[in-house]
Amino acid sequence: MVQMTGAEALTRLLVPEAVPFVFGIAGGKLNPLLHAISREPSIRYLGVRHEACGPLMGAAIAAASGRICVALGEMGPGSSNLIGGLGTAFNNNLPLLLITSNNHHAASYPNRGMFMDLDTHALLKPLTKWSAVVHDGRRLPDLVRDAFRQALTGRRGPVHLDVPQEIFTAKFDFEEEALSLPPEAYRAVEGPRASAAQIARAAEMLAEAKRPVLVAGGGVVSANGGDLFRELLGVMKAPALATQMGIGTVPSDSPFFIGHGGIIGGDAIPVALTEADVILAVGCRFSSWLWDDGGALAKRGAQLININIDPMSLGANTPHALGIWADASSALADLLSALKGRATPDRSKWLARLRDVYASYRGKLDGMNEDDGTIMHPARLGAALGKLLPADSLIAYDGGHTSFWSNDLTPATAERTRFHEPGMCQLGFGTPYAVALKLLHPERPVFNICGDGAFGFTLSELDTARRYGLPIINIIHNNASWGVIKMGQRKTYDFSFGTDLDGVDYADVARGFGCHGERVTTVDEIGPALERAIASGLPAVIDCHVRFEAHPSMPYFAKMNAYGFQKGVGGGPHAALVKGA
Repeated sequence: MVQMTGAEALTRLLVPEAVPFVFGIAGGKLNPLLHAISREPSIRYLGVRHEACGPLMGAAIAAASGRICVALGEMGPGSSNLIGGLGTAFNNNLPLLLITSNNHHAASYPNRGMFMDLDTHALLKPLTKWSAVVHDGRRLPDLVRDAFRQALTGRRGPVHLDVPQEIFTAKFDFEEEALSLPPEAYRAVEGPRASAAQIARAAEMLAEAKRPVLVAGGGVVSANGGDLFRELLGVMKAPALATQMGIGTVPSDSPFFIGHGGIIGGDAIPVALTEADVILAVGCRFSSWLWDDGGALAKRGAQLININIDPMSLGANTPHALGIWADASSALADLLSALKGRATPDRSKWLARLRDVYASYRGKLDGMNEDDGTIMHPARLGAALGKLLPADSLIAYDGGHTSFWSNDLTPATAERTRFHEPGMCQLGFGTPYAVALKLLHPERPVFNICGDGAFGFTLSELDTARRYGLPIINIIHNNASWGVIKMGQRKTYDFSFGTDLDGVDYADVARGFGCHGERVTTVDEIGPALERAIASGLPAVIDCHVRFEAHPSMPYFAKMNAYGFQKGVGGGPHAALVKGA
């Protein structure tokens, strides 16, 4: 038996899961925990400027590596502030452990009117997979293991422990073994495997398909199945796309690539999904990024083989011909074995047709890149960045409409290198993501390509980047407005109200934080500005002035958001124009 405080025990229990980082803000009730963390050499603490950025940074680490981090919230407002970033982890199925402090037991659950009172358990429960209050410090090993089990099993997601103040400071007796159990002793470390009969049926359907399409979702990335998926592409010789969470799994320079990011990826994707005879979707839940105004595009006549580690995702948004509850990697490996040596139809005409549709779509973007208007077209900025940014860059795409240009015009040749936020569409996630990505990969260049509106949500994290010596580069598409909202107001109601954001010099803002800042107004200025930003060794902001232009995928986006309006389900014909969509 060993005796230690609850804070010390809690910190020890993070070590078997190899938690790399803890994000938070120093607070009085959290001080015992911070003291314990400061003495644990395997964990690095990063102090943020707003608690909402802690969950965003933890989500970034999970998306980029699969590892789980901790985000802290002091009792009351510190805990409620977590909500602003928590939705990103929850809606994108990214594992994260939240630890919050609270008043002592005599004045909490139920609360007694002390300052900063908050039923944090009730507040955070709807945005977590699991939440608990530590009522007895002796249960810490049990509850922390429960938290990791919930966060990392099946459909991953954030979990929460609320800790009254005396639990942190009181001493308890623990069995040494209970503090150091390896993960494989208390949770599954491998996902479920498909039955032989299901794999045989899937292989038969794929081998016979004349117009197959393969879809890589975030589940492929989470299961480290990218190489297997690409091997399957070579066997099938079929057109393929990746969702926003799977971006890079189908490289943008692959001969089988027809777009990525769902329907914002261009004209070939809806054609492929509506005309295919067999669709294989791996780790994809068919969210609205694969819909039009009639719902999921995959239900239009194709036989759908849907592989997902979450059984509740199977059939939830579209019916399937074959639903397989399985880990993506094991299912892909089994499919490859089952397809070995099978004869398949000639799919070259089908592939060529979709590649031609995609090439025609890229032609539209190329035409926009030739625009030499007085104020820079966003396609010109996007195309220039696609050529200038280093191949090994890690890049967040932050902003509603702005992210569409990055999705199309920035090459993505490997998973876990390009980052959307499709689940919650949280504006402002890009700067915290970039900070965390640089923390994880200090040797690689890290960029946040964002809109001016999105950048304003979390620009205070420039200070975090500067304090910790993390030279991220923020590149702003600055059209001085909530651009897509302004477009919707003018188109629908012929007015403009509350959408102007002019008068801010973000380069000056950056310099005020002790960072590097530049203002860019022409395409020719972008390259030299990037070189100076990199050479500065500082966090940087390149404020690029562009005009608003509608992306060519906006009609698809509008139809996707109109689903259900005509059917009385809800929503509305202009739902695509809401902030953060």
